[in-house]
Amino acid sequence: MSSQTDHFSAVLASFLGWMLDAFDFFLVVFCLTAIAHDFHKTDKEIALSITVTLAFRPVGAFLFGLLADRYGRRLPLMIDLIFYSVVEVATGFAPNFGVFLVLRALFGIGMGGEWGVGASLAMEKVPARLRGVLSGILQQGYACGNLVAALCFLFLFKRWGWRPLFFLGGLPALLALFVRTNVKESTVWEEKKKPNWGSLWKAIGSQAKLFGYLTLLMTFMNLASHGTQDMYPTFLERYLHFGSDKRSVISAISMVGAISGGVLVGYLSDKIGRRLAIAIALGLAILMVPLWAYSTNAALLIAGAFLIQFFMQGAWGVIPAHLSELAPASVRGFLPGFAYQCGVLLASSVVVLEAVLAEHTAYPNAMALTAVTVFAGGIIVTLAGRERKGRDFHADD
Repeated sequence: MSSQTDHFSAVLASFLGWMLDAFDFFLVVFCLTAIAHDFHKTDKEIALSITVTLAFRPVGAFLFGLLADRYGRRLPLMIDLIFYSVVEVATGFAPNFGVFLVLRALFGIGMGGEWGVGASLAMEKVPARLRGVLSGILQQGYACGNLVAALCFLFLFKRWGWRPLFFLGGLPALLALFVRTNVKESTVWEEKKKPNWGSLWKAIGSQAKLFGYLTLLMTFMNLASHGTQDMYPTFLERYLHFGSDKRSVISAISMVGAISGGVLVGYLSDKIGRRLAIAIALGLAILMVPLWAYSTNAALLIAGAFLIQFFMQGAWGVIPAHLSELAPASVRGFLPGFAYQCGVLLASSVVVLEAVLAEHTAYPNAMALTAVTVFAGGIIVTLAGRERKGRDFHADD
């Protein structure tokens, strides 16, 4: 297998793994009111299941990240793909809300494990000059998962209901076979791996300051992402009274914006640097907030949804490359992923916060206030940090 084919396979596998993770996550977002009806719960109570999923993601990042740095990137990735496939299918059979919550917690473990392992595997294989653009492609597996969930909701929900949609979540098990047969182990890991658990723990402990910074950065990035996406379909339904078809179409269009922005801003970061690209994208996202939150005209509403996701997910497109370059090779499977998911944990209450704010003020005010605050915070934290764009992963840390 040529090196070009190998790095393409690694990026594809990581992209698809993240896409299928996001697909299942956003099925709950799109089906929130239907699930609430089936279990006789309020929107706020079902939104709690989203928070539970987000809160358990650090557990997965911790477990699978450690395995990735000790035993290699491939095997933990395959185990994780199979694990969350089983949980996704089981979600479709949940008999009550209690079981549903437990399954969403287990899914959070699987979702948390995938990103760090997949990103480290992909970023260690691709050429340094292409890290930004390929980082953007990899990260937008998340937006693609949202898009696929929107399309499935649009075309299948009315015919099948919400439960059968989760049965499609068995597909990652097939992806594990692809990784097994088409993706080689990371040579960077093989060169830099620690010989035992003791030396690995010592290496992790030496990066406490970097871990703290990355966690703060990822808290604001996750507040930006989940604050503009997770309750948006509910906002369209409850405030603008849009039916399922309109909600799905608008969400799908917004994800086309996210995919485009992630790739383009990722490419831009190869030219102007990681921090500046993120800061510019988040700054432009702030300018889009009034159009996104307050438009009632359909064309303006769609434009706002497209543009805010273009810039917000554009900033996100830089993240896999940026975090991989900041982290030492010996802890790259663990540190970026665990910091990412700890940021998710700290940001996980944003969906409940928005639901509570919407009960006390207009939905647009709740969405706009959240977005502007977290975008501004993200700019400040990004520019306060450092970067190592284009670093040689094979050189000494």
